[in-house]
Amino acid sequence: MCGSGGILINITRPNFNYYMEQLKPKIGIIYLLYYHNESYVDDMVSALKKITYPKDRLELVIVANPHDAEGSFVHYLESTVMPYSGNELPRVTILPQETNLGFAGGNNVGALWAIEHGCDYIFFHNNDGFFATTAFEPLVHAFESDATIGAAQSLVLLHPETELLNSAGNSFHYLGFGFCDQYRTNVRDISLPAIKDVDYTSGAALMVRSDLILKYGGWDPDFFMYHEDLEWSLRLRVHGYRSVLVRDSVFYHKYQFGRSVEKLFLMERNRYAVMLMFFKLPTCIVLFPMWFVLEIGLWIFAFKKGYVSKRFDVYKYWLEKDNRAIWLSKRKKIQTERMISDRQLLKYTVSGIYFQEQDTRNPLLVYVGNPLMKMYYWVIVKVLIWW
Repeated sequence: MCGSGGILINITRPNFNYYMEQLKPKIGIIYLLYYHNESYVDDMVSALKKITYPKDRLELVIVANPHDAEGSFVHYLESTVMPYSGNELPRVTILPQETNLGFAGGNNVGALWAIEHGCDYIFFHNNDGFFATTAFEPLVHAFESDATIGAAQSLVLLHPETELLNSAGNSFHYLGFGFCDQYRTNVRDISLPAIKDVDYTSGAALMVRSDLILKYGGWDPDFFMYHEDLEWSLRLRVHGYRSVLVRDSVFYHKYQFGRSVEKLFLMERNRYAVMLMFFKLPTCIVLFPMWFVLEIGLWIFAFKKGYVSKRFDVYKYWLEKDNRAIWLSKRKKIQTERMISDRQLLKYTVSGIYFQEQDTRNPLLVYVGNPLMKMYYWVIVKVLIWW
């Protein structure tokens, strides 16, 4: 190739490819550990070795929360993962924690490290899943082609039942519940666009722009776990950013449903928090009658399942002035900065609660609760809420 002065400039094809690869955005992969499960780590390592995205444009950041009973898992990581760092794997950094920071806090530690080390995007990788070989390219293409995309999730398939969906985007019920959309649907039975707007993105396989984390914050640590991915998607949405599913980015998830009494406390507390933070006061007034009916149903369910004390704990939590102050402060900030109306926000909600796990498919919910909530949604919520 000749320059204007007639000097021969020799750019060979390998060098050209090298420079093109350097232009690719840098991605930080945050892998949060708590349970000591060697097979999950081995799955992640095996999959990441085969990834087609340039490994020198990836950073693998492993955040190791200590287990309450088993302690640190760092010794296993140092012996089985670190030998591949910067070679068969991207560069690996282990960030051991002295205390369990939870899902939100642990992921934030990893994200801030990745941002400080020049990562353009942050991918949050569930510890019990692994990538398909070409998972990153479709995500990067989606972000680079549309600046309004703030958060994007992979198509999450179950493993080993890889023909079944875990999440094609999650559903947000107008009374604060979040759940997987089309869970256990055969992927061949649905037609998905390459990029699809979703109610909210699943935290199991989620990528977010680094600059938005710096501007609007990361995972909210006050949630500790559950509904934190819902809250983050809503926070980005009220600031004008899309939450999407990227169909051709595939992530396999060894999902196991488990619901303890403590989990139910956190899910209910956080559900109330989401409604308090994002809905305007007139919306809360309109929703209150249906919310009250649902509370009666949840008390009946609590009596049947034996966790009445935890429902009392939820109420006791919200009766504490200091606790309310935490969430009211967040509400004030969101309501001051928001760029969309409640009507626009409620566009990304569903009218019924459709948990696919068998022990949550309560006849009271299926035959009474959902029909009532659906009617209220279309007759009251959709008609009255114009603000």
